[in-house]
Amino acid sequence: MLPAASRTRASSACAAIVLLACPVAARGQDAAAPSQALDPNSPMAAMPDLGVDWPDLAQPDAPLGQLPTAPGELPLLAPPPPDLAQSKDKKQAKVAQTTEATGERRYALTIDGLQSLSDAGEIRARFDALSSLQQAASKPANVAQIDRRAREDAGLLADLLRAYGYYDAEVDARVGNLAGPELTTSGDTKLAVTLAVDAGPPYRFTSLSLNGLAGTGEDSVALVRAFGVRKGDAVSADKVNAGIAALKTALGDKGYPFATVADPDITVDHATHEAGMTVTVDPGQRMRFGAFHISGTKYVFGPKHVQLLSRLHPGDTYDAERIEDLRRALIQTGLVSVAQITPVKTADPQVVDLDVHLERAPPRTIGATLGYVTGSRITAGQLGYLNTETVSSVGYGTGQGVTAEVDWTHRNLFPPEGSLTLRGVLGTQEQLASAIFRRNNFRTRDQALVAQLTLDHLNTSAFAAKTVDLAANIERQTNIIWQKKWTYSYGVELVASDERDDILATGEPRRATYYVGAIPLSLSYDGSDDLLNPTKGFRLGARVSPEISFRGRSFEYVRLELNGSAYQPLGRVVFAERIRLGSIQGASADAIAPTRRFYSGGGGSVRGFGYQKIGPRDPNNEPVGGASVAEFGLEARIRFGNFGVVPFFDGGNLYSRSLPKFTGFHYGTGLGVRYYTSFGPIRVDVGTPINREPGDSRVAVYVSLGQAF
Repeated sequence: MLPAASRTRASSACAAIVLLACPVAARGQDAAAPSQALDPNSPMAAMPDLGVDWPDLAQPDAPLGQLPTAPGELPLLAPPPPDLAQSKDKKQAKVAQTTEATGERRYALTIDGLQSLSDAGEIRARFDALSSLQQAASKPANVAQIDRRAREDAGLLADLLRAYGYYDAEVDARVGNLAGPELTTSGDTKLAVTLAVDAGPPYRFTSLSLNGLAGTGEDSVALVRAFGVRKGDAVSADKVNAGIAALKTALGDKGYPFATVADPDITVDHATHEAGMTVTVDPGQRMRFGAFHISGTKYVFGPKHVQLLSRLHPGDTYDAERIEDLRRALIQTGLVSVAQITPVKTADPQVVDLDVHLERAPPRTIGATLGYVTGSRITAGQLGYLNTETVSSVGYGTGQGVTAEVDWTHRNLFPPEGSLTLRGVLGTQEQLASAIFRRNNFRTRDQALVAQLTLDHLNTSAFAAKTVDLAANIERQTNIIWQKKWTYSYGVELVASDERDDILATGEPRRATYYVGAIPLSLSYDGSDDLLNPTKGFRLGARVSPEISFRGRSFEYVRLELNGSAYQPLGRVVFAERIRLGSIQGASADAIAPTRRFYSGGGGSVRGFGYQKIGPRDPNNEPVGGASVAEFGLEARIRFGNFGVVPFFDGGNLYSRSLPKFTGFHYGTGLGVRYYTSFGPIRVDVGTPINREPGDSRVAVYVSLGQAF
């Protein structure tokens, strides 16, 4: 039995804590400077809105609350000892002794005695976010105002220290000593404001009890582990809050949808600096999942499609983690603005149904862009190669023309999740119209059926083509929320294209009509940590497209392409490397359609060179493409907050033969700038060719969304 004088219970002393722990001034606007000299030793006026609220432990989603994000929200596990609380008023009544009270001054804040604590960094960060002195540091104030802020912050810091288990903490505010020779703009020296901390020893848990977990059987071991608080741990509000939340989550994951966790009962012994905690848990019955019931806006999704999106099936043990996964999957469709999933009891005491409340999101989208298309060019006849690594974003690229694009999408024109997109492009090099049908989550989750009809007129320095493309494929999707390790696509393409280029040997113009049938296949592995801004891991991708071509006679060939990239972090720097290898087997480059050949050069290839400018050229110095390609890229991504710089070095070449010879590489180097946003980095790269050839520009510029690779 603890002595009555030193044993207190957190759950029965709310009023005492508010009155004893927080005799600090309100954080309202300081009074105007007095017209006559103030006595620094005079008592301060009462501040009626002062207080620290006890955390609302009855709220199931926020046990104990969290440490403060605004004044008046500090969760204390126990009040300070009575003798400490009584002496605090006297110490906080001290005011500046050595400075005049009139006139506005600037000040410098120092905290002594905090650095030696193991969690000093966290405490200081939270103090800085809430401190009156820190928030008003740029504004001059009179001595009385500065002193008021200092005493208020002393109380704040003491509360924070107790929230981290330092229940004997004392903080003394001192204002008055000059802060050395540093001058303000008016020529006056700054005031020194010092918060002297005597934290005392940290209180630790010597006894812990989770009552009621025995009813969970073999799950009890995992539940105790999930709680996370152990004997010997400091009496930290953060850790207790996190433990209660983790315990509730673990109970849901283990199949207990109606479990309750009572408020923790904590006792503190100020004489021994020890604490004990008891948490009572009523897990309830372990349940199995029964069925989905849909409520809310009609005709968003029915139970059948919700079941397709869910990883929880009838008869499975209730699993809160899988339910949260389903909620995110519903939002990810873009057709749902609100998704709330609630367990509902049934007649069977061991079965729980789920009520899925859905609210419809706007189904239509209209978009328009104006700029330059950048990166590796993906022609209309290469639908099977489209993925997040090779599709270029709208931006600027040297050697590519101005482009205006508009698109209209109805995301649920063919329920469920059947979208139609109409897209138009008008530019100096390309004019395009396309209709794309896409059914997401086709037959299984994260798999899409895509069909596309494209009319494209493209005019580059390598060729001019008028193409009609009809393609369809099935692909496994990756996205920012669920970045997949493995993705794939397979499908068919039918292409009719009227194309003009120059004969490699003579430079004479040539026009021919090509009919191409293809079965494009792709398989990719993504072991990186981020889809748009990877900092570690690697990626590998392979694409194979058996094709048959008709131009007077029929012939067959196979396009092969391998891509790889790797990322290594080192402090603020991420080193990134990539390779690209391609080969066309079964036909020469001159025999196949120019739009089906390989090209190199540009923002997604070898930077420093213009788009498609690397490789064999005809007598008119125009690129003609190749039957094989080899490229590499090296980057050092140096980040400073939201900005970064990226020196890079790229190299590559095209070859007329079907296998790359790895000779005659063209090299480009330069410097890039990155601005990091919530949706990915915006990049601007400026490159120059090292071994420039006649007709190559000295400088090339590329702008786009996302890293180069």
